Amino acid sequence: MLRFFLNQSMEHLTLSCFLLVFSIFTIADGGSIGVNYGRVANNLPSAVRVVQLLKSQGIDRVKVYDTDPSVLKALSGSGIKVTVDLPNELLYSTAKHESFAYSWVQRNVAAYYPSTQIEAIAVGNEVFVDPHNTTLFLTPAMKNIHQALVKYNLHSAIKVSSPIALSALQNSYPSSAGSFRPELIETVFKPMLDFLRQTGSYLMVNAYPFFAYESNSDVISLDYALFRENPGVVDAGNGLRYFNLFDAQIDAVFAAMSALKYDDIKMVVTETGWPSKGDENEIGASVENAAAYNGNLVRRVLTGGGTPLKPKADLTVYLFALFNENSKNGPTSERNYGLFYPSEQKVYEIPFTVEGLKNYHDNRSPVTGGQRMSTPVHGGGNVSPSVAGQTWCVASGDAGKEKLQAALDYACGEGGADCRPIQPGSTCYNPNTIEAHASFAFNSYYQKKGRVIGTCYFGGSAYVVTQPPSAYSILPHSFFYDYYFCFWYVPVPKMWNSGAC
Repeated sequence: MLRFFLNQSMEHLTLSCFLLVFSIFTIADGGSIGVNYGRVANNLPSAVRVVQLLKSQGIDRVKVYDTDPSVLKALSGSGIKVTVDLPNELLYSTAKHESFAYSWVQRNVAAYYPSTQIEAIAVGNEVFVDPHNTTLFLTPAMKNIHQALVKYNLHSAIKVSSPIALSALQNSYPSSAGSFRPELIETVFKPMLDFLRQTGSYLMVNAYPFFAYESNSDVISLDYALFRENPGVVDAGNGLRYFNLFDAQIDAVFAAMSALKYDDIKMVVTETGWPSKGDENEIGASVENAAAYNGNLVRRVLTGGGTPLKPKADLTVYLFALFNENSKNGPTSERNYGLFYPSEQKVYEIPFTVEGLKNYHDNRSPVTGGQRMSTPVHGGGNVSPSVAGQTWCVASGDAGKEKLQAALDYACGEGGADCRPIQPGSTCYNPNTIEAHASFAFNSYYQKKGRVIGTCYFGGSAYVVTQPPSAYSILPHSFFYDYYFCFWYVPVPKMWNSGAC
């Protein structure tokens, strides 16, 4: 079982560890982070300075809400990939008149490409919630824009789509029950998804766990919303375990597409974020929570692959937004989603690149840092407090044998976990399963690192539990004696627990 220790040369060992670390911390062909550059403000820096800021932070994708010439010119030659927007108010003209679509593409796209690396056109934005009732014009407008791209021979380089809000879903919980609003299926979604399939494009989705948490903070754990360690929530419909609300929301959209037989359509998350400030009734809006959400999201996207339902579907995610925008209407939160102040100073410190992740830590405040869930996670049942505040790191059965084996090799190798007790003939060798051995190794590493946030991850192969592992469904209860006591064998900082092993 522990092939890492059998007939391996030191050179192979070193190479294996290097490749695993590389795959965990880089995933070169994995997810990508971009940012929304909104400009509903009267105090923002010039577009030229904004491009310099983006480059200084290693941000290589940006989404804008129009086709402002000063912005597109500033992005010229920058190497930054750009998604531009055709505003909702132009949908009618674009849908009704091919000549309008051709003219729009010529002036706002072809005139700048390829020096400005426009990679996508968002036709409208959250059209279904637009009070001007432009929904029926959406797909015809998308088709006309695509035909204009064909005319200018840009259709293979530039995708056409339209961002939808989660309000387009009839059901979003549990994720497996995700479905689109019935009145939109035949009129909009089937024609639009057909178009996306035919053109090789993807569905654009705007997802905000903050809204769900704000409205349901009594049943949704803040740790679950902020990508922090938690026992997770099992979807009763498909048996998958979710460790964050973002994944659950995205998979609800995937499930809705699957219900209509569009499993092959990819997805890009065109907006997501968390406000650093809000009104008194906007529960959860704070600098600390915004930093945790966006920082942990960046780590999850750049290192975590896909979602539980689509584990190989690496996501491109655009954070909202680049700046706090002081001219926005609505509650205080609307003006405080920015990653930067207009002065170009960071609102809080988070990384945007794989390199930046190396020194990233989710810094809880002393007030909230020691809290554990005392209320149910939505749909997850009650979570009991940990034994004397202790937590354990266990393998996720959903990760698959290949991913578990790679993570096990790393933990027992370069990770420095004490894996001697799970060698053949040793006291904790049984139960002899990849999941049990990986759990022991992961927990050894986790405890050795002082249970620091992020040390129980292993590329999405592990998660933290707050009860002895036998209390969870990760292993049959027949494993209780050996497995439970072997976990207690692992030394915990400042509290040595000894057991049968």
